[in-house]
Amino acid sequence: MQDIKPVRVFLKVAELSSFAAAARSMNMTPASVTRIVAKLEEELGQQLLVRTTRQVSLTSAGALVAARFGPVVKDFDLVTDEITRAARPDKGRLAINAPMSLGLRLLPPLIQSFRLAYPNISLDITLTDELIDIVEADCDLAIRVSAPPPDKSTIWRKVCEVPRKIVAAPYLFEQTQKPSDPDGLERRFCMSYASDGNAETWALSKDGSKRTVHAGSDIISNNGDFLYSLAKSGNGMALLPDFIVNDGIAAGEVVTVLEDWSVAPLWLTLFYPPYEVLPPLVATFTDFFEAHLREVSEMKFE
Repeated sequence: MQDIKPVRVFLKVAELSSFAAAARSMNMTPASVTRIVAKLEEELGQQLLVRTTRQVSLTSAGALVAARFGPVVKDFDLVTDEITRAARPDKGRLAINAPMSLGLRLLPPLIQSFRLAYPNISLDITLTDELIDIVEADCDLAIRVSAPPPDKSTIWRKVCEVPRKIVAAPYLFEQTQKPSDPDGLERRFCMSYASDGNAETWALSKDGSKRTVHAGSDIISNNGDFLYSLAKSGNGMALLPDFIVNDGIAAGEVVTVLEDWSVAPLWLTLFYPPYEVLPPLVATFTDFFEAHLREVSEMKFE
């Protein structure tokens, strides 16, 4: 809104301690910034900034205005953004969190297509392999690849299943015999995917028979691509999603282990803050995300 523009300009000058830097940041001319701040000082009847040849600093009145108006402008922007998201499915800003490996491999083409379809939706995307607190992180939705969520009170939406395979470098089996049965897996060669430092448990099945294998604790990591690199280099075996390992299998970098045994798939799930109804902007991305994955992925949709 134009009514608070002078305050925004003043706060940017105060933040950057420079009229020129503020002008560049706000895509304005230095003369316009100077004029707007001078007008604000005239209306308030107080000098807000001390200008020298080297720097710009706040007067006591300027510090008071910055301290009082800074939070007000921030709250104003938050409310405006919430109202925009609530009313418009094709305009606004969306904050998304995604796991690192999936984000790097699947999101770039999806985001490119999404931006072409919805150029007025801005995106703030963070990648992390930690399961964030979606409310505290001020996130509109989080994409997760994990076991089925155990918390029935959490708001989540299953998108599809994510198949997994146990893989290793071909030459690993020059050091140890390639197992034909889960009982033949040596724990010291089984690397674990975990974020809590505890060894992973692999649940395998074949023709109604089920086996549980406790992976090793020599190497534990919370990043699938890191474990894949180790597996490719002959450091051991890793149980990883197909979207990480399929290209490497096709290229001969790694081979599957116990390929006739099935591993329980993970879920690709969307997590939301406690909305009563999905905001139109969030619903727009959710629908686009699901449609895009159906077109380009080999994941199992129900």
